[in-house]
Amino acid sequence: MADVTVDIYTKFGCGYCFRAKRLLDAKGVAYNEFDITMGGPKRDEMMQRAPMARTVPQIFIGAVHVGGSDDLAALEREGKLDALLAG
Repeated sequence: MADVTVDIYTKFGCGYCFRAKRLLDAKGVAYNEFDITMGGPKRDEMMQRAPMARTVPQIFIGAVHVGGSDDLAALEREGKLDALLAG
């Protein structure tokens, strides 16, 4: 479905991460998942892309920083997620 790149930064055992991925999976969206449980360069990358982010998941659709699981769900409820995914 997605014509844009979707990136999601997650941690092991994160319920919010699971919920966000479940929504994306239900919509048939392919995404790049970056597990930052142990920190490392991908955590640093997430912090550069979203300097105020302190929680996971952090979701990016194209150049847009969506935010977390609740933000993604809100876009879906408002009917705005599909348009964002379409580019």
